Amino acid sequence: MFYVVASGGDAVKLARLYFLYGPPLLEGDGRIINHKLAEAAGLGAERLDIRWERLRRTPSGLVAADVTISEGGAAVKYNVYLRGDAVGLQFVSTDRSRVELAARLLRLAGVSAEVKKEGGGGVWRVRAATDALAAGREELRKALAKIVKRAVENGWVDANKAEGWLEKLEKGRALTEGWPKYIIQLTKGALVVRFSSPNPDSIEREAQRLEKMGLKRGVHFSVKMPEGGDAGYLYILREGLAYAAWLSVYGSGEQQWLAAEFVEYILQRAGEEGENMRKKVDEIAEEGRAKGSLTLKGFERAVEVEGREHVVRVIDGGAELEESRRGKKLLRIRITAEVDGVEGDYMITFGRRSRDNAAVGFAVVRADAPDGR
Repeated sequence: MFYVVASGGDAVKLARLYFLYGPPLLEGDGRIINHKLAEAAGLGAERLDIRWERLRRTPSGLVAADVTISEGGAAVKYNVYLRGDAVGLQFVSTDRSRVELAARLLRLAGVSAEVKKEGGGGVWRVRAATDALAAGREELRKALAKIVKRAVENGWVDANKAEGWLEKLEKGRALTEGWPKYIIQLTKGALVVRFSSPNPDSIEREAQRLEKMGLKRGVHFSVKMPEGGDAGYLYILREGLAYAAWLSVYGSGEQQWLAAEFVEYILQRAGEEGENMRKKVDEIAEEGRAKGSLTLKGFERAVEVEGREHVVRVIDGGAELEESRRGKKLLRIRITAEVDGVEGDYMITFGRRSRDNAAVGFAVVRADAPDGR
């Protein structure tokens, strides 16, 4: 058996070739992804060359320029347009492999980008607008900021409009690492959290991540794969977002931190869409976290009491209202649990104290309980 080994700078070059011309070892199933190769490709990103040129007015009156991103001998020239309320960057070609390369270079520059089919013909494109570009590497953001500033100096772009673009480009917008861009919007008052892509692998990869987090397909989120050149989508239901918030507090291990990272990211994206959107998402997240106080079954945690650690696992539980002998309402919470492997039934009773109407709770422990009183 023979092995080919690359190290040092050669390893970086090899990783760049994989990244630029075929990424099967850098993307896809986490069980087969080559993380060392991905890390080396990240080092290769440090050698990106980004430059701009040819600021101009198009026949239709738009302000345009060219931005070239090159790395490892591969280069793509993108068109940049300043129009409406956005800075737009795109690359269009009938050669899909060339557009795939353009998308990879953009991702290497820190911009979330997907290849999409243009219309019904054999034309493909990759496109990114202000928010996605503002999440990119500093070199790209600086080049775009220079284009905007020069356009303002020439009197081709309104200074007030350009100020908003420059604020985003110069400050940068950090997406939570590893998450693609989710669309957050309100439709007839209902919150919509959606990820869209023409790439079925991207949709499936995101669905698997949500399942790994603990969300269930068809219950907490729905999936529609791309068909006939149209993009597919992954749509997270309100219940799914609330359950993710619950998992971020009451989950365990990898499941918990994945959920916490996801909820934090969705809150960040909502904040970028405005204060009302942020409040709506925060309200659903708080609703999900609050459910944890009523969910007992399946709870398991190690707790420390007087210097000793005990493992508590709740087998079942429930709550019911009762009336005391004096006619007062009592809330009784019944719990069946294992404490250090010993199963037992426990009850906590809550009621109102008569003199000041304060809520009080108490539990009765028998003398023959494990370890005595």
